[in-house]
Amino acid sequence: MRIFAVRRRRDAAANPGASGSVPSSQRAGLPHGYEVVGEALASGTGITDACAAAGHELARDGGSMAEALEALRSTWQVARGTDPAYDAVVALVTAWNETTLGYLHQMSCEDPLTGLASQAHLRTRLAEVYRDPRAVSYAMVVWSMPPGDPSDEPGDHFTRAMRLTRMGEMARTVFLSNETIARLGTRSVAALVPRDDRLERRVGVLQTLLGRLEAEAPAARVWIEDLPADETGAAALLDGLARA
Repeated sequence: MRIFAVRRRRDAAANPGASGSVPSSQRAGLPHGYEVVGEALASGTGITDACAAAGHELARDGGSMAEALEALRSTWQVARGTDPAYDAVVALVTAWNETTLGYLHQMSCEDPLTGLASQAHLRTRLAEVYRDPRAVSYAMVVWSMPPGDPSDEPGDHFTRAMRLTRMGEMARTVFLSNETIARLGTRSVAALVPRDDRLERRVGVLQTLLGRLEAEAPAARVWIEDLPADETGAAALLDGLARA
């Protein structure tokens, strides 16, 4: 409550003449969703909170950052005849960014072409492993389509995605449902699995199954990647595998 009270006093001090509500003639000229910002400007209180609320709302409606900033500027021009204050812009942009990133994070858990986990989701799982001191030792099992695969034809993204999908489905007969299997780039799939005494045997089974997947295609190459010592190294490893 004390922080909020200080903010209210600061807003009011910056605009000693601001009070009351937005006249109906001005309110009609405000961008949709920014009425709350206009009211805050008129009263001189809660301005940054109102800007944050507007940023969240516009992001949920699919509005762009440019639209959000233009609407904020229009609102300020109507209510004050000036450009927005710096704190208001920061509040708007931060709120828009948080909402948009939250939406993208939800969408990025699954690769839309293959149904496998996305590289972003695998990166998140790796981060969880590194941040949990009780976590068991992990490794990544990687399998990649070799040069000369039929799906290497330029522009044949669909065939390549279907090959990766079948490779991922085959892996599900070897790895448990709670082990993350993700697409890496356009040629590879990786599984984050515990490093235990069954790992070598499971990799051998996967290699055999993938070799039977398509007799006319070269067999996928399968190997075990040791995880780097820290999260930064793991992120670099993922990026390298995705570009290979």
